Amino acid sequence: MSLTPTRSTPPGTGRSSPASPGRSAGPTGARAWARDLAMGLRFAVGGGREGWIRTILTAVGVGLGVALLLGAASVPELMHHRDARSTARTPLGEMSGEKVERSDSTVLTVNAGTDFRDSEISGRVVRADGGHPVLPPGLDALPRPGELVVSPALRELMDSSDGKLLKERFSQYRLTGTIGDAGLTRPNELFYYLGSDTLTKSDGAFRTGAFGYKVTEDPLDPLLVVLVVLICVVLLTPVLIFIGTAVRFGGERRDQRLAALRLVGADRRAVRRIAAGEALCGALLGLLAGAGFFLAARQLLGVVDLWQINAFPSDMVPLPGLAALILFAVPVSSVLVTLVSLRAVAIEPLGVVRSSSPRGRRLWWRLLLPVTGLLILLGQNRLTSSATSDDVHVYTIAVGATLALVGLATLLPWLVEAAVRRLRGGPVPWQLATRRLQMNSGTAARAVSGITVAVAGAVALQMLFASMHDDFNTTTDQDPHRAQLSVYAQKGSGPLAQRMIDDFRATKGVKGVIGTVSAYVVKPGKLGKGEELRPTTELSVGTCATLRELAHVGRCADGDTFVVHAGDGEQDAWVDRTARPGRRIDLNYDSWGDSTAKGHGAHVPWTLPKSTRVVQARPDPVGDKYSGILATPGAVDVERMADAQTRAMVQIDPGVADAEEYVRNTAARMDPLVRVNTIRMIERDKQYASVQRGLQAGAMATMTLIAASMLVSMLEQLRERKRLLAALTAFGTRRTSMAWSVLWQTAIPVALGLALAVVGGLALGTVMCRMVNKSVTDWLVFLPLTAAGAALVAVVTLLSLPPLWRMMRPDGLRTE
Repeated sequence: MSLTPTRSTPPGTGRSSPASPGRSAGPTGARAWARDLAMGLRFAVGGGREGWIRTILTAVGVGLGVALLLGAASVPELMHHRDARSTARTPLGEMSGEKVERSDSTVLTVNAGTDFRDSEISGRVVRADGGHPVLPPGLDALPRPGELVVSPALRELMDSSDGKLLKERFSQYRLTGTIGDAGLTRPNELFYYLGSDTLTKSDGAFRTGAFGYKVTEDPLDPLLVVLVVLICVVLLTPVLIFIGTAVRFGGERRDQRLAALRLVGADRRAVRRIAAGEALCGALLGLLAGAGFFLAARQLLGVVDLWQINAFPSDMVPLPGLAALILFAVPVSSVLVTLVSLRAVAIEPLGVVRSSSPRGRRLWWRLLLPVTGLLILLGQNRLTSSATSDDVHVYTIAVGATLALVGLATLLPWLVEAAVRRLRGGPVPWQLATRRLQMNSGTAARAVSGITVAVAGAVALQMLFASMHDDFNTTTDQDPHRAQLSVYAQKGSGPLAQRMIDDFRATKGVKGVIGTVSAYVVKPGKLGKGEELRPTTELSVGTCATLRELAHVGRCADGDTFVVHAGDGEQDAWVDRTARPGRRIDLNYDSWGDSTAKGHGAHVPWTLPKSTRVVQARPDPVGDKYSGILATPGAVDVERMADAQTRAMVQIDPGVADAEEYVRNTAARMDPLVRVNTIRMIERDKQYASVQRGLQAGAMATMTLIAASMLVSMLEQLRERKRLLAALTAFGTRRTSMAWSVLWQTAIPVALGLALAVVGGLALGTVMCRMVNKSVTDWLVFLPLTAAGAALVAVVTLLSLPPLWRMMRPDGLRTE
């Protein structure tokens, strides 16, 4: 509200009026501030029912924002604790390959995870070397052979009606306990330990003497660094704007109280400080409410699991520095916002009055903020594929994006005022709404500024996500039409390969299976002149039906062999140096290692038949082109192949529900170490997926805050106008007209705010895409976002109708 002071003021009340005879001039400086702020605090809590309602609404509004800020400040500690738990349970030597001698405390272990529908289940198979094995955190004892220890969430899933198939997968093991919190990265993690007495190094296991290995993670991609910075800005800026709005609740009633203070002798500076004291009370109570909301939300975070965002409540601890900044900034900003808002208001002893037309809002400084922000972002160097995280100027990007978004919030009041000034005529509800907005459009604009900023930021982020999509979602060349699952076993066994084929074919929902046993083979004898490496290739054994999936073999019968070329001249020549029809091949690749090293077996010679034909490879269902030797079971005994591996590819019937789970159960019955992977055409980068999940969770929290804040703001506006609403109803105004007027008072600023959000979001998104050296791929991303914003406002408006109906009763005319 922009008000002009009256030209004259009664004696004794002006800024320079002398003190009354017999009275001291009163304290000045810091003592005056302390006195007036304290008086404001007393007014906030001692103003009767109206004062308490106003203070509580302010505290709730500020508290919601503070809770979200505390949550954001807890993310670094959350990630630190999660990484620490992951490190504590990782065996030493898993990544380094360090050799550990067997002892009474060592353990053989190997990863053995599985999937169940949309959930990823991690696990380890363990085998103790002695009677006192080292223990991973969360276990009191290492599971014995055939014993299973699971996380509480996995146990709950297995015992549920939805986990029947999963429970069947582990039915051959005895469930003997649960993993403690110290052994889990999050409460709802699905994790298990399985004891074994057959686990060996040939299964891919390794020996460890301790747990607690720190895995070195790849640095975050520079594009993702930019994305994370912008996500933080987009999600937190509406929160800051809302806190600034919340401390201004009850502005009209406050001005009336301050006019009464002017009447009893307070000067302009004193009443502003008293008003700041009232806002300070709401902010301080908001800090307490925010702490309560935060504590409740972090308990909820330990129970719910949205997009795999789940954490132990004890891990959600704000960083001390950020927490102190929030505790300091929120009260201080409440005082500053109040003082700034009262600079344009003339509060006189006889009330808040206008002696002339209100002065229009200035546009130039409102445009300066977003333009400056966009110029800062435009001034950043374009990030190329060779960029590193150090090339990203985090703070500069954050400042530029914040100025651009805050600038939209400052532009909205001017836009609403300029638009409603020209509205005339129409039905009664429309006239009531437009007249109200013409008298005071600032409150309505502030109420929707948060959603304007949120939608603008979301539009910009979606544009950026769309432009980055191809960089973090790669085509795998896999063909899920030929097979949907690939199965892999570290052990090479002809009977196992045949069992895979037979058992998978008998599994419910399976249409077809191909299986092979593969191992590396070498050219025997001395190295030729100029040879530094022994010629090596791969030998795969399978049925004719299987071989036809790997190469264009043509006619085929059991006992046939083939040399397969993949179309790469250099690689094909390397294959031909080993695969020579009529000449010998050594089936034991390790026999030609360092003669001084231990573990090299005897030579296993085999002659490649002279009838072997050369054929061309075809891509298999996972997109790989095979090169080497293909043989049918009648040509070579797979039991002679050293260090072999067994693979299968399974085609399932899409019409059978849970067909993949039936296949996984069949694989688990064969061996818990048999891996089953889904064949996909598109593979998503894990870091990118993690950032996207974080955005989804943060966006939900921010939108929930905005919805709650809009509802609180609308209730505050209705409460301030309760007497006016009751008076209009008493004079015969229809309640439906009043309800429609409230709807229009919300709809007009929202429509203008969403239009501004679209324009600002598209501009910001274009600049951000340019900054990461990408082109805009989708200019219509704003359509679903604006629809969601409009739907949110509609829901909030509907929720405000019941209180509106109660406020239009005649008893609203009563006063204290």
